[in-house]
Amino acid sequence: MNQLTIPKGKKVYFASDNHLGAPNNKESLPREKKFVAWLDSIQKDAAAIYLMGDLFDFWFEYKKVVPKGFTRTLGKLAELSDQGIPITYFVGNHDLWMNGYFEEELNIPVYHKPQELMLNSTKFLIGHGDGLGPGDKGFKIMKKVFINPVSKWFFRWLHPDIGVRFAQYLSVNNKIISGEADAKFLGEDQEWLVRYCKRKLALTHYDYFIFGHRHLPLEINLNKTSTYINLGDWISYFTYAVFDGEKLTLEKL
Repeated sequence: MNQLTIPKGKKVYFASDNHLGAPNNKESLPREKKFVAWLDSIQKDAAAIYLMGDLFDFWFEYKKVVPKGFTRTLGKLAELSDQGIPITYFVGNHDLWMNGYFEEELNIPVYHKPQELMLNSTKFLIGHGDGLGPGDKGFKIMKKVFINPVSKWFFRWLHPDIGVRFAQYLSVNNKIISGEADAKFLGEDQEWLVRYCKRKLALTHYDYFIFGHRHLPLEINLNKTSTYINLGDWISYFTYAVFDGEKLTLEKL
């Protein structure tokens, strides 16, 4: 379990689902600038930053190549990391194919599965949220294809100009991949991430569950002492979570 003691006056920030590059670079750029401005604004009091996946609408690391663009975001993350602010990244369904670049270039650890986190005396379970629980069946099938070593090997042999363009097309136009297939509140009993959290609570206590992926800002009390938070996105809502050492709040830029 990762542990962090939050100094007095400092805060921990959580954000997810920027999908930079979608639907195209021109329309993505204002959102990227807004995100970088937000990173700049929290720089003074951030004890840690957790980026919860799908920062990019598509990301694939070749041995010597990463996708073009996102210079402002990567530069700002490098600046914050170099200043000693710990940043942690959870891959989403659009950036499954990270393979060392963030760790080596930005000193940002990358996780592919949910992790337990203890902030002061508060216990969290956090992750992107894709493929968890009883739902999300369409993506679960696609994910098996995406992470298959043979599939990745064949894709790597495509020229990046072809491979990246094809992947960007699928990312924007396939509703299962893009997340538009169910980007609406289903009711608490039908929210598969809520059901996942309740199953985890049957085994152990968590004060907060924090996930992204659903593109909906949600705050649902699971019982008297546990809360599920979905972070929303930086496309329609521009929402994020803040933990001050005692209380977690879902806020809008």
